[in-house]
Amino acid sequence: MTAGRRAAGLVSRTALVACALLAACTPGGDPGVRVLPAHDYRPGLQATAHLPVRTGPAQVVVLVPGGGWVSADPSGLAGLAEHLAAAGAVAVPVEIRAARDGVVWPTPVEDVLCALADAAVTSREAGIEPTALVLLGHSSGAHLAALAALAPHDVHPVCADPLVVPDALVGLAGPYDVRQVPEAAVALLGVRPEEDPARWVAADPLLLADRRPDLPVLLVHGDADDVVPPAQSRAFDLALRAAGHPTSLVVVPGAGHADAYSADVVGDLVAEWVTALGPRR
Repeated sequence: MTAGRRAAGLVSRTALVACALLAACTPGGDPGVRVLPAHDYRPGLQATAHLPVRTGPAQVVVLVPGGGWVSADPSGLAGLAEHLAAAGAVAVPVEIRAARDGVVWPTPVEDVLCALADAAVTSREAGIEPTALVLLGHSSGAHLAALAALAPHDVHPVCADPLVVPDALVGLAGPYDVRQVPEAAVALLGVRPEEDPARWVAADPLLLADRRPDLPVLLVHGDADDVVPPAQSRAFDLALRAAGHPTSLVVVPGAGHADAYSADVVGDLVAEWVTALGPRR
C-alpha cells in the first residue's frame, strides 16, 4: 500500500472511531448494536464493523463470505454480525478478493489476515480490547478462514496494520478438503490437481489439521445441505480432534447450505460459543 493510500485509510478510520466513541454510528436493528460506516481495510476491500454499545473487553469476529471461490459478497452476513454484536462481540463482515477479481490462492487468505489485523486495531481504537480474535467463514469462506487460522505463517501479506494470529475458528458449511471438489476449487488454485499437486496440498485445511493444536474450532453444518456435503465437516472434525484441537461439531437437522449463516438458525449457537471463549490474548 502506498503512503498516500495508508494515510487516507487512517483518516477514514479516525472518523470511524469518532463515530463509535460519540455513539453517532448507524444504529443496528438491535438497540444494543452500533454499525460503523464501511471502510477500506485494503485498497478497494471494505469492512463493516458491528459494535456492542458497551466498551471494554470483547471477542472480535471477522466474517468471511462464501461464493465458491469465484465471488465473495459479505452482505448476507450482516444479520449474523448484528446478532453477534448484540451478544457482546465485535463482528466485522469483510470483502475479500476471489477468482472474478483475477486472483488465486494465496491472495484470498492474505486478505482474510489483513482484515483480521484491521479489526483488531479498529476495535482497540473504539475502546474495545480484544480478548480473542476469531475467524468465521461460510462455505468457501470457511475454507479460507480455516487456512488462515491453521497456517497463518504460510502466507506473507502486506497489510496496513500489524499482523495478528487468529485465536479461534468458526466454520459454517465449509468444503475443507478441496480434493473432494476439484471442479469448483480450480477457481481458487488456478490449476488442476494433476498440474500442481503440491499447490493443492498446501491449500487443503484437512491436510493441515495438525497445525496449531491449541486452536479451538466450532464447525456447523446442516444435514440437508445439498451444496457442500455434511461429510466435509465430519471429516474435518475427526482430523482436528485426532490432532488435539478442542473441537465442536454441530449438525443442524433440516438446515440447508444458506441456513448455516442465518442468524435465526445458528445465531444463538455461534454467539454462545464465541462469547464463551476465555481470554486468549
